[in-house]
Amino acid sequence: MAMDEELYRRYLCGDEAGLVALMKKYGNPLTLYINGYLHDVHEAEDLMIEVFSYLFTKKPHIRDGGLKAYLYKAARHMALRGRSRRRLFFSLDNLTEEPDGQTLVEEVVRTKERDRILHFCMAALNPDYREALYLVYFEGMSYLQAAEVMGKSEKQITNMVYRGKGRLRGLLEREGITNAES
Repeated sequence: MAMDEELYRRYLCGDEAGLVALMKKYGNPLTLYINGYLHDVHEAEDLMIEVFSYLFTKKPHIRDGGLKAYLYKAARHMALRGRSRRRLFFSLDNLTEEPDGQTLVEEVVRTKERDRILHFCMAALNPDYREALYLVYFEGMSYLQAAEVMGKSEKQITNMVYRGKGRLRGLLEREGITNAES
């Protein structure tokens, strides 16, 4: 985490490499996070750029260890604001690509099926549980950072993750996945 703040400080001192490194590190994860709200990867990319634009034009003071949480909190805000004024577009995201010749077709099908079931089960969760699980497990945030992003207390996040994992485990088992880890 300290490296992130160091990159930000380097940018504030005029070193553009800090900006480039932060965008490389957080660009794709933030896009995926925003896409979870909007289900439109192109709009998610635009909002991710808007998050960085705001950060690098306003240059807010960010406490040590808080840059990642700040970025995700800003991304959440942009996504919620963007979702409220969003229009529906035709999406080509569901079209599948032909698997690489060296990849076994059975593995591709098995992996895609597991991913489909996980997405289906995650979508069935309470939105707060889903977001808490995503931030903690997919983005590797601490409970405190996730709490800051979601505007909740650390204890609330702890409870949401616990309940969300239990509910997700039940949904996965109902779909035939019995080896779901805790």
